[in-house]
Amino acid sequence: MMCEEREEWREILETLVEVQDMCKVYNPGENEVRALDHVSLKIQKGEFVAIIGHSGSGKSTLMNMLGCLDVPTSGRYYLNGKDVSNMTDDELSDIRNMEIGFIFQGFNLIPNLTAQENVELPLIYRGVGRKERSALAVESLGIVGLSHRMDHKPSEMSGGQQQRVAIARAIAAKPPVILADEPTGNLDSKSTQEIMNVLKELHKSGRTVILITHDDEIAAQVKRVIRIRDGKIEADFMNEGEAEQS
Repeated sequence: MMCEEREEWREILETLVEVQDMCKVYNPGENEVRALDHVSLKIQKGEFVAIIGHSGSGKSTLMNMLGCLDVPTSGRYYLNGKDVSNMTDDELSDIRNMEIGFIFQGFNLIPNLTAQENVELPLIYRGVGRKERSALAVESLGIVGLSHRMDHKPSEMSGGQQQRVAIARAIAAKPPVILADEPTGNLDSKSTQEIMNVLKELHKSGRTVILITHDDEIAAQVKRVIRIRDGKIEADFMNEGEAEQS
């Protein structure tokens, strides 16, 4: 193996997400609910991981933890080498802003802004200058195949196109983690596959993608699957022959 290949392999194996013995307990005491029950996992830089589970399984709670939208009752969470388990709300907000690109089921686009303006908006909050954020927005919209729709508003685009704008917004600042929460939940089958193909291409380009889903057909297209049930990891396996649909 050549020196350059060894360096690339070392990069791929670098731990980006590490959860240690995490619990999330609601209503502690006699009627407590353990939404997460001693969960431990690692996700390496450059992985494409699906976290799958039915309603009430704990997958949404785990997503909230991984996205720094909530903090665990006990246990540790390290993101990109930082222990974020006991950070303040302001510190967690900074982590979300700088380290995580969110993609949600509902797109969350601003109706009166164009695609490019929607992508640029979070970059304004990051303090990125006008010229740079314009270039980043154009680049990311090109990556998701929407260079020809940059001046269109959400109402002028299909659901699949709106979700691609949301993906462009998530990746524009090149965050270490892309966290996609049921990103195809509001889409038809054709648009669903288009979005999955975009996520696959992002993974192939070296990005770390964590996909939250309840759909086995979606999870079958992802290399690694973590199945959660009753707040515990029930299975963690590799899809060696994951579907390559187009």
